Amino acid sequence: MPDRITTAGALAAFLADARSAPTIAVDTEAASFHRYRDRIYLVQLSTGPRTALVDPLATSDLGPLGTLLADPTVEKIFHDADYDLRILDRDYGFRARRVFDTRIAAQLAGEPAIGLAALLQRYVGIALAKVHQKADWSQRPLTAGMIAYAAEDVRHLPTLRGVLAERLRALGRLTWAEEEFARLEALRWTGPTDQDGAYLRAKGASQLTARQLAALRELWAWREGVAERDDRALFRIVGNEALLAVARVLPSDAADLSRVRALPAALAQRHGAALLDAVARARRLGDAALPRLERTRRAPRDLEFEGRLQRLRTARNAVAERLGIDPGVLVGRIALEAVARARPTDRAGLSRLAELRHWQIDLLGDELLAALG
Repeated sequence: MPDRITTAGALAAFLADARSAPTIAVDTEAASFHRYRDRIYLVQLSTGPRTALVDPLATSDLGPLGTLLADPTVEKIFHDADYDLRILDRDYGFRARRVFDTRIAAQLAGEPAIGLAALLQRYVGIALAKVHQKADWSQRPLTAGMIAYAAEDVRHLPTLRGVLAERLRALGRLTWAEEEFARLEALRWTGPTDQDGAYLRAKGASQLTARQLAALRELWAWREGVAERDDRALFRIVGNEALLAVARVLPSDAADLSRVRALPAALAQRHGAALLDAVARARRLGDAALPRLERTRRAPRDLEFEGRLQRLRTARNAVAERLGIDPGVLVGRIALEAVARARPTDRAGLSRLAELRHWQIDLLGDELLAALG
C-alpha cells in the first residue's frame, strides 16, 4: 500500500528518505473534467520500493516537494511531463530540473504506442487499468480503487525509465532525449487566452448570423456564470453543440426551445428559463451592438515556399522511415516551416533557428540543406 501523506511533516520525512534514491517518479491528478476551477488534487511520488500519495487539500506546506523538484542531483521521472510541469508551476510556482520523460523516450525509440499502459505492458509486463482515468480527484475520501490506480501510475515508472534509457542508449539516441528533457525545464503555465471571445471559436460559430452570434455570446456568458458558481466543468452544464443549436433557432418561448433537437429535454426543463432569457437579451440588442466575426483575408499562396516545404518533408520522411520514427517526432511541422521560411544555406544558419534542436541538425542537417537546393 502507498503511504498516505496529509501533513507537512510526513511529506518532509518521505522526501528526506527519497533523496537517497537516484530517481523519483512524479505524477499529478487534477479535476478539469469535473470542476470549473482546476487545481492539483493529488501528487503521486515513487522511488520504486516506496510510493506515496500526497493530498494537497490536507497538507499545509508542499515546499519540500518544490525543493526536491528543483534539485538537479535527483532525476525526476514523468510520463508526458508537459501538463504536470505546467500545473505545478501554475498552482505552486514549482519548477523541475533534471527531468526524464518516458513518453518522449518512447517516441524517440520509435515506439508505435506511447501511452503509459501500452509501455508498461510491453516493457514491464504490467497491465495498468485505466478505469479511473477521468475520475473526480477532488472528491474525498478517495475510493480504494482510485488510490490503487494513482499509486500504479508512478510505481513502475523507475523500472520503465531504466528500460527505455537502455534502449535509447543502444540506438544511439539517448543524447537526443536528453536535449528534449532539458527543454522541459523551461515550461511554464501560460493559461487560456482571450476567454471573452471564446464563443467565437466554437465549432460552427462562423456560420451564424450576427444576431445568432449575439445569442451565443449571451448563452456562453450565462453558462460561464453557472459553472463558476457551482464549480462544475462547463460541458457538465450544457455542451457547446446544444448552445449553438439554441443560438441558431433563437427561441422565443418554451415551445420553440423544445424543438431544438440538440438540447436534451432534461436540460431544456432545468435551464429553459435562463436559456430563453439569454436569447431575449440578444434579441433586444440594436444592430450596432451585435458581435461581428472578423473575416481575415487569406494570404495569397506562396508556391515557392510550398515547394521548399514539400521537399523538406520528403527529406525528413525518408530519414524517419529509415530510423523507424514517426516523422512528426523527428522534425515537426513548425520546425520545417521555419526552415522553409529562413532558407538557411549552411549548418550555422540552421543552428540559428530556435525551432530546431541540435540533435536534429546533427542527424539530418545535410538532408534539409540539400532539399532547399
